[in-house]
Amino acid sequence: MKKLILATVAGAALTMAAGAASAADPTDWTGVYIGVSAGLADRNESGGETILFDTNLDGNYGDTVNTAAGANAFSPGFCGGSFNTNAAGGGCRKDDDTDTEIGVRLGYDHQIMGNFVIGALVEYNQLELQDAVTAFSTTPASYNFTRKLTSTFAVRARAGYAVDNLLIYATGGYAVGNMRHSFRTTNGVNAFPVSGGGDAKGYQLGFGAEYRIMPNVSIGVEAIRTSLEDDDFTTRASNSGTTAATNPFLLVNTAGTDFLRSDDDFEYNSIRATLSYRF
Repeated sequence: MKKLILATVAGAALTMAAGAASAADPTDWTGVYIGVSAGLADRNESGGETILFDTNLDGNYGDTVNTAAGANAFSPGFCGGSFNTNAAGGGCRKDDDTDTEIGVRLGYDHQIMGNFVIGALVEYNQLELQDAVTAFSTTPASYNFTRKLTSTFAVRARAGYAVDNLLIYATGGYAVGNMRHSFRTTNGVNAFPVSGGGDAKGYQLGFGAEYRIMPNVSIGVEAIRTSLEDDDFTTRASNSGTTAATNPFLLVNTAGTDFLRSDDDFEYNSIRATLSYRF
């Protein structure tokens, strides 16, 4: 699938380059269009991500969870991905960082001052990118946050320069992603109610090119950077009803300890081939 999509993108780019050299008739880019896109989305690895703790429940994360003896309860450390066992020695499974992205779009362009084109579009894309982080305690036990982006909706402006059948443009605007959150742990002593989550909001920036292969049909390629803020999904390690008072998560505040992943950004890059019909 990856090879097919990359070949499609490369073919579209070559077609545009060849067509731009031979185009002779001026083209008007003003009008409404509908289109589809397909490509690859690649998420940036969250290197060095950890889980943060709020032991006194004052809303400030970054506290150290200590055992009753005063030792760091999370001295085994953290890893990117989902845990294999309840101990740090078992390591973590790598995230799914790359996936096919398929979308539909509706837009409008207006050509002004000769060769300049301005416009706007709305776009919906489906994809599946996962991002997980795991913490290991001395118990031993493992604690995992996982988030999965399943779709995005974006509203972007775009502005470009047209040379006959070729349009080169920059684009940017608002984006919201459907983010599914989960928390898993091998700790069977505490209760772990979760809160927050839902959609993640942010922006998209990028550039691209389109070439009119027919009066009403254009093909293109574009590169888009998506950045979403996702910072409100938490869990609390609390008393399950039988948890001992010496439990590390209850020592500072008997109501428990809040968990939050340290990286609130979800970012990825997309390379897409586009096909549009203009009315």
